Amino acid sequence: MRVSHPALIAGISLAVCLAAGVAVYLALSGGKQAPARRTTASAAPTATVPKLYSPFTGEPISGLGPELIFKIDNVPQARPPTGLTEADIVYLLPVDGGLSRIFAVFSSHIPPVVGPVRSARAEDLQLLRQFGKPAFAYSGAQPRLLPVVEHAHIVDLYAGIAGGYYRDPRRMAPYNLYARTKVLLSEAKGESRASDIGFVFGQAPAGGQPVKSYSVSYPAARFTFRWSASQHRWLSWMDGSRARAAQGGQLGGATVVIQDVVVGASHFRELGIKPPYASTVGSGTAVVLRNGRIYHVRWARPMASAGTSFTRANGKPMPFARGQVWVILAYGPGSVVNGG
Repeated sequence: MRVSHPALIAGISLAVCLAAGVAVYLALSGGKQAPARRTTASAAPTATVPKLYSPFTGEPISGLGPELIFKIDNVPQARPPTGLTEADIVYLLPVDGGLSRIFAVFSSHIPPVVGPVRSARAEDLQLLRQFGKPAFAYSGAQPRLLPVVEHAHIVDLYAGIAGGYYRDPRRMAPYNLYARTKVLLSEAKGESRASDIGFVFGQAPAGGQPVKSYSVSYPAARFTFRWSASQHRWLSWMDGSRARAAQGGQLGGATVVIQDVVVGASHFRELGIKPPYASTVGSGTAVVLRNGRIYHVRWARPMASAGTSFTRANGKPMPFARGQVWVILAYGPGSVVNGG
């Protein structure tokens, strides 16, 4: 339809009037339009991050660290050790001459230096299996045993091939070999992280008997653990003297386990003599010291790749106190004390 010129002018005039009316309304109302409906964004629910605890100490940790295991000397000339207060687990193992050596497991805390580092024994290999593929630092081994250790399921940090080792001129050889852990870890590729090896942590169970101290002996070594209520841990004495740390203070753990194992004779001779071989696969009795009390339990480890469980007479797990754990592999029934 054709629109006449006067009609077009009238339409434009009406639109202008409507626009002017809206402008007047806004001016009179303060220039505000009707408020829009207010929407409130609901806050996203806060995710609860579960606490992470070390499978070795039961203590809170920020993350599962690498497994770095050292073989440390423990004769009087090698004391005091360096870095041992930071270990998660301290094993005492029988070696030749009726003496002991330390098998120290680090993961939650790794000190800058550890030592004195000494040689591996065949019994270490069985103990290492439960840790997956740990980084293992040692000074060497008997010539026939060395290639066996090197080809074991470990990240090999043998002092003959890995960096980070040095001799401390203030101490006498062979008790003066130390290792810088930062260098070792930089060379360790593919080592496993801390994982469950059977330890359970929690409140002390009912039962047990109060005890102030407990001692265990090897043919040429003696260890005593005395409860310190003020420090909430068992302080260690070795061969009648306080077991001191190089950084100061006395060594000891929140939980001490005396695990009775069969100690036989190794196939790898040391200076013509078969050294002890403590078998940690199987089952047997054990004593657990925690919170000033002693508990008699049983241990079981069905295979080398499995962890070790500790159970009470009622069949329930024996919980450890949170903190550093000491495990002494003691001469149990069926042991051959003098090797062969």
